[in-house]
Amino acid sequence: MFQIRTGVLTAAAILISTLVSAAPLKLQPANPQPSGVKSGLSVRYAYPQDVRTLSEASSALKISAERGRALSGLDYRDTNEGDLTLTSKRAEHVVASIKGYVHFDTPGVHNIDFLTNDGIRAKIGGKVVGKFDGRQTCDTTIMSEVEVPVAGWYALDILYFQRYGTSCLHMRMGPKGKRAGWMPNKAFGH
Repeated sequence: MFQIRTGVLTAAAILISTLVSAAPLKLQPANPQPSGVKSGLSVRYAYPQDVRTLSEASSALKISAERGRALSGLDYRDTNEGDLTLTSKRAEHVVASIKGYVHFDTPGVHNIDFLTNDGIRAKIGGKVVGKFDGRQTCDTTIMSEVEVPVAGWYALDILYFQRYGTSCLHMRMGPKGKRAGWMPNKAFGH
């Protein structure tokens, strides 16, 4: 009888743990809400000799970073080899610190993911909602389920790096249970 109770309690603990960890990430709106927001996102670039990880990307920005031309949003399609990465002045070995806001028109539970080539750590409203630490062709991050408590602006902070070959960076979002779509450039500001 003791073994059955222990088994039942263990199973219940695992179920509760799974349910708690499956809860959406609750995003925090910018407080206060920004006024006079300009379209696009601000970006700072570093150009290290090589970059393979998010840790190396972060270090490169601490050593030497320069302001780049603002991004129009997060819809940068897969490039051809040799094309510039985002708005940087190089095609390869590029690190970007991207900051600003993303506007959510409707509250509720949403799914967010990113397409990236290569690494990314994306935070929205204080939560990591996209991460890939390594090299890949233009491919998705793991989808994050987020709770947007109110419509409005949410702080966005992205660390991105591109090593070799082509580059891309996109953000997709959709209400829970519906297909995620590309985030329009008008949803971003700084």
